[in-house]
Amino acid sequence: MPMQNQIDIVAFGPEHLDGAVVLSRAEGWPHRREDWMMMLQLSLGAVVTDTDGRVAGTILVTPFGTDFATINMVIVDKSLRGLGLGRKLMERAFQLAQGRPLRLVATKEGLPLYEKLGFVATGTIRQHQGAVEAVAAPDGVEEMQPGDADAIRALDRQAQQADRCALIDTLIERGRIAVIRKGGTVEAFAAIRAFGRGEVIGPVVAPDVETARRLIAHFAASRTGAFLRVDTGSDTGLAPWLEEIGLAHVGGGVTMRRPLTQDAGTGQATIFALASQALG
Repeated sequence: MPMQNQIDIVAFGPEHLDGAVVLSRAEGWPHRREDWMMMLQLSLGAVVTDTDGRVAGTILVTPFGTDFATINMVIVDKSLRGLGLGRKLMERAFQLAQGRPLRLVATKEGLPLYEKLGFVATGTIRQHQGAVEAVAAPDGVEEMQPGDADAIRALDRQAQQADRCALIDTLIERGRIAVIRKGGTVEAFAAIRAFGRGEVIGPVVAPDVETARRLIAHFAASRTGAFLRVDTGSDTGLAPWLEEIGLAHVGGGVTMRRPLTQDAGTGQATIFALASQALG
C-alpha cells in the first residue's frame, strides 16, 4: 500500500477530468465526463494524485454567492482508504469554502467522518430513477422564454435562499426549463438535462406538490420508456407518485449542514427536486 508521503493533494483542474471519471465509475456512480466538467465549471476542488500521477481522490466545493457552499464528489480510491485522506480532502474543502456555511449529502460510508467534522443531519434525500411509464401531458406548462430568466433566478433564490445564478444559467445553457405562470408571472419551474444513464429532472421549484408533479409530467410525457432520474426530499410528498410512473426508489443520502442553520422560510416557493445531490 502506498505511504502518505507518496501522494499529493493538488488543485482540481481540467487535466484531472478523465481520472475523475475512472474513479467515479469504480464507485458505481453514473457520471459522464460532461457531468464532471459541469461540476468543475461551477466549483473549486482538489484531487489526490499517487506516485504515477493517477487521480486517487476528489473533492469539489460549489459556492452559491456568499450564502453557502456545497461539498460534493468526495471519493477516495479503495486502495488508499484508511490513510486519513478523506479528512485531508475535507480540510482542503474548508479552506476553499472561505468561511461559507457548508452543506452536503452524505452516503452511509461518509456519515461518520462528516459527523466528526461537525456536520449535523437535517433530513434525507430519496433517489428515484428508471424507465418512465406513459404519463399524460399536463395543461398549463410551457417552455421558458428568454425573458423569463430573471424571474427563474429570483424564484430559485427565494426557494433556496442563496445566489444560484451561475447554476441556473448553466442549466439554461445545457438543458431545458419549463415554467408555469400565474397571472402572467412565473410561479414555478423545472429543469431537465442529460446526466449519467439518461436525464435528470431538477431543480423543481413550485408552491405545492401538485404543481411540482405537473412540471415533472411535462417532461416525462414525451419520454415514455426513457431513463429519468429525480432526487427529492423525503418530506416533499413526491415519492409515491414517482414510483407510480416507473421511477423506483434506489437509494439516497442524508442532508447535513455545518454549522446547523434554519431556513427563513420566505414565500411559497419550495424545492421539490434537487438539481443533483451534489448541488442541492
